[in-house]
Amino acid sequence: MLRHDFQPGKLVAGLFLTATGVVYAGDAGGLWETPWFAVVPLVVGGLFLAGATAAVARGIRRRGDTESG
Repeated sequence: MLRHDFQPGKLVAGLFLTATGVVYAGDAGGLWETPWFAVVPLVVGGLFLAGATAAVARGIRRRGDTESG
């Protein structure tokens, strides 16, 4: 089985998009009331954090490649 690199940016994005889905599922199920615009800070903030995480992870990988080579 082929191994792949761990990509923490995709993990962060997935967590925030899952949280957005849970918020709207709770609203649809009648557990709480969610304003329609609640998706904006969750998705935009999550994508921003995912991008920052991916940039940090890439910087760490690049620095590790130059030190070992």
